[in-house]
Amino acid sequence: MRINADFSERVVIRPGDVDWVPSPMAGVERRMLDRVGGEVARATSLVRYAPDSYFSAHTHGGGEEYLVLEGVFSDEHGDYPAGTYVRNPIGSSHTPHSKDGCTIFVKLHQFDPQDTVQKVVRPSAGHFLPGLVEGLSVFPLHDFEVEHVALVRWEPGTRFNRHRHWGGEEILVLEGTFEDEHGRYPAGSWLRSPHGSEHTPFSTEGCLIFVKTGHLTRAAELWTEAAA
Repeated sequence: MRINADFSERVVIRPGDVDWVPSPMAGVERRMLDRVGGEVARATSLVRYAPDSYFSAHTHGGGEEYLVLEGVFSDEHGDYPAGTYVRNPIGSSHTPHSKDGCTIFVKLHQFDPQDTVQKVVRPSAGHFLPGLVEGLSVFPLHDFEVEHVALVRWEPGTRFNRHRHWGGEEILVLEGTFEDEHGRYPAGSWLRSPHGSEHTPFSTEGCLIFVKTGHLTRAAELWTEAAA
C-alpha cells in the first residue's frame, strides 16, 4: 500500500478529506495520512480507539512515536492522557488499549536506529519557551541529530520569517488555524512539506501546532526503495 508515498511532494490533508477505516482490531479505526507498506508499514496516521477497545501485543520493528489528542491511551506500562507525547524505540513492545476511548496521532517505522531513547513527556513535564519571533512560544519534545520535535504556540497575529525546510517539515494543527501563503489550515489539518521547500507562516487567530522537522530525507528514501 502506498499513500502519499512520494516524499518530494507537498501534502495537505484537512479535516474531512480522509475517512476513518477499520483496523484489524474491532473498535480501532485509522485515518491514513501517509503509508508505505502493508499492515507493517512506514506510516503516519490518526488512530481512534472506541471505549474498551485494544490492539494486540506487538513489537515496534521501526519504532513508534505518538501524541495523545483526546481521551486516555493506555498500555501495560501506564496511562497517557491527552497532551502526552511518547517515543517507543526500535525493539520495544506493548499491548495498547483505552478504557474510555481516545484518539492519537502516531508515526511508525520512522526512527533512526541510533535513536534508542524511550520517552514519555506529559503536559505538566515542561513549559513553553520564547520563540524566535514575538508571539511565538515553543515546548521542545525531542531532538536527535537533525530531527526536532516540538509543540509551538502562535498568539493571534503572529508572523514568522520566510524560511527553507532542510530535511522537510511536518505539522499537525491542534488548536486554532495555522496559515501561510498557500492557504489556511484549521485544527485537525496535517501538512507535510518536503526537503528544500519554503514558506512564510503566520496565524491570524492564533493556533497550537505539533511540528517535526529534519526527518524527511534519507530515511524515507531508504524505506521507499525497500518497499518498491
